[in-house]
Amino acid sequence: MHEDTVAGEPRTARRARARAVAAGGAGLTVLAGLGVRAFADGDFAKYAGDALYTVLICALVAVIAPGARPVVRAGAALAFSWAVELLQLTGAPADLARHSAVARLVLGSTFNAPDLFWYAVGAGFAWAVTALATSPSPGCAPRTSASR
Repeated sequence: MHEDTVAGEPRTARRARARAVAAGGAGLTVLAGLGVRAFADGDFAKYAGDALYTVLICALVAVIAPGARPVVRAGAALAFSWAVELLQLTGAPADLARHSAVARLVLGSTFNAPDLFWYAVGAGFAWAVTALATSPSPGCAPRTSASR
C-alpha cells in the first residue's frame, strides 16, 4: 500500500472525513451558543459564550487545516480570539459593530480582560476533545508499512 494510506484509508479520504466532523462540531458549537443565549443569562452566559467562541474558531481551523495537530488548532484559535479581544482596545470593532450585526458577532465591541481567560478555557476544552477524539485506542494502532 502507499505510504499515505493508514488502515486502508487514503489521506484525502481521512482529511475529507476530518473536515466533515469539524464542520459538524462547528454546527454543534453554534447550537450550544444559541442554547446558552436562550436559556441562561448573566456572567455564565457571557463567559460560556466566550469559551464557545474559541471552540468554534478551533473547529473552523480544523475545517481549513484538517491535518494540523490538536494543539496547533487550539493555539491558532486562542491566538485569533485574543487578537480580536485586543483589537477591541482600538475602538475599530465598536465602530464596525454599529453598522453590521456580523461584525458585532465576530469582533465584539468592548474590551473585557476576563474574556482572555475564558478564551483559554475554550481553547483548552477544544484541544482536549480533539486530542481524545484523534488518539488511537489502545490495541487499535493504525497499521503502517513497517507492521505488515
